[in-house]
Amino acid sequence: MSTTQSERLREILEPLVASQGLDLEEIAVDAVGRKRVLRVVVDSDTGADLDRIADVSRALSARLDETDAMGEGEYTLEVGTPGAERLLTQHRHYVRATGRLVKFQLAEGDELVARITGVDDEGLDLEVPGVKGRRATTRRIGFPDVVRARVQVEFSRKDKKEEEA
Repeated sequence: MSTTQSERLREILEPLVASQGLDLEEIAVDAVGRKRVLRVVVDSDTGADLDRIADVSRALSARLDETDAMGEGEYTLEVGTPGAERLLTQHRHYVRATGRLVKFQLAEGDELVARITGVDDEGLDLEVPGVKGRRATTRRIGFPDVVRARVQVEFSRKDKKEEEA
């Protein structure tokens, strides 16, 4: 997708997504055989359930039908959420990932897996799991020290009620 098309689509779609109480996270147009697929990724601080996704999908579809932003050819519109192992690229992503286990690639070349316990404008407070029976430790890292961060899937994580008990 060209930058111009991407910018045009963002200008058209972002206000509609925002009116639904969601953030427009990503737009991608991919060729699938002879057809094109417009993928729109949305999210919010409280998440996006299927009803909200359906509502925003209908609104986006109607708006796209009114414009020439996708050109003349056929396309399929897919609207979804970022997924379980999302990349964290903006401040709001880190805030939403508070309490989650994240794999960090740090500027110094190290890799770190830790749970986000707090986020402010300068950086992150982390809980680094203990190794071989040792207690977890805390660590503070600044945003400039993070090259890449991706949420990790946890299949056996205790929920907050279990942790408090």
